Amino acid sequence: MEISKVDDGFGRWDELLKLICDAFAYMDDIIDPPSSAHDLTLENLRQKANDEVGFVACDENGKLLGCIFCKTEPTTLYIGKLAVSPLAQGRGVGAALCAVAEKTAQQLGLKALRLQTRIELIANHATFGRWGFIKTAERSHAGYERITYIEMQKPLS
Repeated sequence: MEISKVDDGFGRWDELLKLICDAFAYMDDIIDPPSSAHDLTLENLRQKANDEVGFVACDENGKLLGCIFCKTEPTTLYIGKLAVSPLAQGRGVGAALCAVAEKTAQQLGLKALRLQTRIELIANHATFGRWGFIKTAERSHAGYERITYIEMQKPLS
């Protein structure tokens, strides 16, 4: 597996958008409100890559396996989109992408990785826990009285 930065030379936007949509599709009948992945377009995905730090993972044949987009905050690196192709899940792609995010955060002198995961996605909570993330908050999306997501952080040494 090769991980590379999404930069000005990246030209596989259609594939990347499809990968994200495919990776988040299973959530459609599980979470409420719907995933923000539905709001992605080629244009705002390119803008996301410009505004944040993005990485893609590819197999030995160049097939996109996953991606991660991170935003620098005052003390943390926020992981806003971590997506792994359904065909590549369980093969260490997500962990490898998080490791790159961790290295990036350390290079920036940040204290932790931060992410949000929907309250309904218990398996994701467990996976992030195995990767060293701990639950730090429960929150609600605008317009919801119930808890809709949890925030998790991974402290960095």
